[in-house]
Amino acid sequence: MTRHLFMQELRELNQHVIRMGSLLEQSINDVIVALDKIDASLAKEIIKNDDAIDDLEHQIERECITMIAKQQPLASDLRKVTSIMKIVTDVERIADHCADISEYIILLSGQNNVIAPKNLKEMVNVMKSMVIETIDSFVEVDRDKANKVIAKDDIVDDYFASISNELTEIMQENKNAIPACVSYLMIIKYLERMADHATNIAEWIEYIITGKMIEGN
Repeated sequence: MTRHLFMQELRELNQHVIRMGSLLEQSINDVIVALDKIDASLAKEIIKNDDAIDDLEHQIERECITMIAKQQPLASDLRKVTSIMKIVTDVERIADHCADISEYIILLSGQNNVIAPKNLKEMVNVMKSMVIETIDSFVEVDRDKANKVIAKDDIVDDYFASISNELTEIMQENKNAIPACVSYLMIIKYLERMADHATNIAEWIEYIITGKMIEGN
């Protein structure tokens, strides 16, 4: 009976994590639109909606702690519950970075002649694919998808380096472009961090499946 109750609670916990992932995906989609259009109004909505993800993270953490305290789960189940606590922390941080980027979109909206750097859209799209694939790999318990996410982190790093160089060159040539370039530098730094957090999640999924901790987690 205790085991049956635990499995029911674990299924509910999974659904809450999936819900959190869905909210995150919506936030990322909104960031992509706001960044493309330099939409300050949408950016403000993204910042406002961040509280819902924060609240869900706290709820999931409380559920995990309660399950561990009351149910005394088996080793494999304990591994999953503790990993979920780590995963939702990374999900929440990705959502925080959506809000951080939105702050810079608001700044960009007040500047003239703002031109997005080359490959920014490509960088955003790779980061988005990483986040979606981590959510899918969690839902499907798919190790291959998790490993693909880990492999993509280098692509985002390469985009970060090339865009940083481009923005540096622009600032050297045109002092009037410095405020916008600084905003974009911060935006791509947050994008790079979001990819890092997606990689962390993928590594925790690998741990859930195999029981082997990837170095760095």
